Amino acid sequence: MLDIASRLPWWLGVVLALVSYAALSWVAGQPAAAQDASPGHVHTLVVATLVKTFAQIGQYLLPAVFLIGAFVSLIRSKKNEHLITTATGHDGARAIAGMSWREFELLIAEAFRRRGFNVQDRGGQGPDGGVDLVLAKGSERHLVQCKQWRATKVGVAVVRELYGVMSAEGAAGGFVVTSGAFTPDAVEFARGRNIQLLDGTQLIQLLETGKQAPASTRPAPAPIKRDEQNRLVPTCPKCHAEMKLRQARKGPQAGNQFWGCTRFPDCRGTLPFEQH
Repeated sequence: MLDIASRLPWWLGVVLALVSYAALSWVAGQPAAAQDASPGHVHTLVVATLVKTFAQIGQYLLPAVFLIGAFVSLIRSKKNEHLITTATGHDGARAIAGMSWREFELLIAEAFRRRGFNVQDRGGQGPDGGVDLVLAKGSERHLVQCKQWRATKVGVAVVRELYGVMSAEGAAGGFVVTSGAFTPDAVEFARGRNIQLLDGTQLIQLLETGKQAPASTRPAPAPIKRDEQNRLVPTCPKCHAEMKLRQARKGPQAGNQFWGCTRFPDCRGTLPFEQH
């Protein structure tokens, strides 16, 4: 129960603590029923006694569990917020490279969570322990493999491994996310198999699209798309609509490309465009 409580939003844990205390205190304060030890009433008497005993103990134990879970959830939320802020800062690429494999998984989980996915964390099995995250969107499930490799490109074997798990678990799709890059064989194998490969540059874009969204919000899931050049198309940081690659016509950035919101001029959200 503590594990479940720690996965809830912290404010919900506080609410459940208050509600459980009020409800169980009311039950514990009810007068004891008249004791009738006749054969026909023994069962009722035993049940009433057990309920009252549980309420007397639970009125303190259950709220304590919810409050501890809320505290853990709050600490986790603050840590994830710090990871996102660090990874999207001035020296984000270096910050990501300096993270442990576990911090890298938590970072990716928070990035997808801010894109509106429900995220199940399968971490804790080591840097190469199979599927790291499970994303839920409606009735569909997507599997995520996180690879914090910068010195070596992620090869086709990793993508094949994920594809095999996708088939075994009936997943609708998958993502392989790395802070580095992929080999040409890996890119070719993923093509047409509903596996999206996000390299270091595309990872920064993914983080930027969710940077403006508070950790406690759950916006409607926006599909992750690629354009005709196989580039990750980000969503607007202001309204979460799809973005389009544009070119500045005037000003100090004239001639440079950038991502602009497709709802322009109603929304003027932009993101920098970084070429490989």
